[in-house]
Amino acid sequence: MTTSREARDAGPGRPARSAPRARMTGKQRREQLLDVGRGLFAEKGFEGTSVEEIAATAQVSKPVVYEHFGGKEGLYAVVVDREIASLLDAINRSLQTGAHPRLMLEQAAFALLDYIETSTDGFRILVRDSPVAQSTGTFASLISDVANQVEYLLAAEFKARGLEPKAAPLYAQMLVGMVALTGQHWLDVRKPKKAEVAAHLVNLAWNGLSGLERRPRLKGPRP
Repeated sequence: MTTSREARDAGPGRPARSAPRARMTGKQRREQLLDVGRGLFAEKGFEGTSVEEIAATAQVSKPVVYEHFGGKEGLYAVVVDREIASLLDAINRSLQTGAHPRLMLEQAAFALLDYIETSTDGFRILVRDSPVAQSTGTFASLISDVANQVEYLLAAEFKARGLEPKAAPLYAQMLVGMVALTGQHWLDVRKPKKAEVAAHLVNLAWNGLSGLERRPRLKGPRP
């Protein structure tokens, strides 16, 4: 509704002036750009997203994006770092809630599936191909980072079962890779239910680990 003063200021045939929008602080603007970038990177990928599109969606000029992040690469790097930190934190916390290795495995599987369910955009960004110049944020580096968190648990379990602890890093990569790829598949199909997916993951992983041979050998001829 226009006040009488606004109507007079507008003059005959001219619309009344709208109230100016409140200016964001630098921190608020940075968070807004991160939120906008996260959504666009998840939808279109790094290559498919432009600085122009980020600026237009955030309703700012291109120099504002450059001012805060130095360009698209800088914005992408911060988004990826945040997502990896969030996922690793969830997995680390899950590994502290189980007294038995199998319970830890269950909690870790749930942590990943929970992250996929609640941070779908973030997971889509992590599993996409990242820029060649980007040293972190690839799906392979994500698996490696998570595997480093569970490696010491496997080493302790291997030692307790009379297995070679030196093999723990390799098994950690295989185990986390299996869970992460299953999560990537579940991201698209969303069935069966999360608890059932976690149960199947643990069934394969735990029963496979519990039946490990001390010195595995190939049975058939090598190709």
